[in-house]
Amino acid sequence: MTGLKEIKNKVLNYETISYVIVGVLTTVVDYIIYIIVNEALKANGLEVNVSATAASVVSWLAAVLFAYITNKLIVFRNYSFKPSYLIKEMMGFFAARGISGLITIAMIWIMTGPLAINEYIAKIFTSVFNLVFNYVASKIFIFKN
Repeated sequence: MTGLKEIKNKVLNYETISYVIVGVLTTVVDYIIYIIVNEALKANGLEVNVSATAASVVSWLAAVLFAYITNKLIVFRNYSFKPSYLIKEMMGFFAARGISGLITIAMIWIMTGPLAINEYIAKIFTSVFNLVFNYVASKIFIFKN
């Protein structure tokens, strides 16, 4: 019984619940920008895997900016604004997101090109990957107390 209670307390707490909520909002930002850019590029004659990849880059950048601010202030409640700390923190956050962004772009390229998966289905797969990877990176390396 206490084992279940410990798991519940580790999973159902402010940090994980707020991370999921912020993650959903970040995903909404990502998807809206992705759809707008992807459809605009396709309308201008780009192939699907090229437009999907370019749209992923643009939407990823917007989502990372949104995620940094919301994760720092809401999820991890980190209110340190000392310039030296902020620079180190931002570099770590953007580096981790850069890694997940490059993996995401590669996944989109492979799924929409050689694997011929629908670009929106591919986007869902990459979002799940990002949610897990980015939480672990943020928790362990970036917003540590």
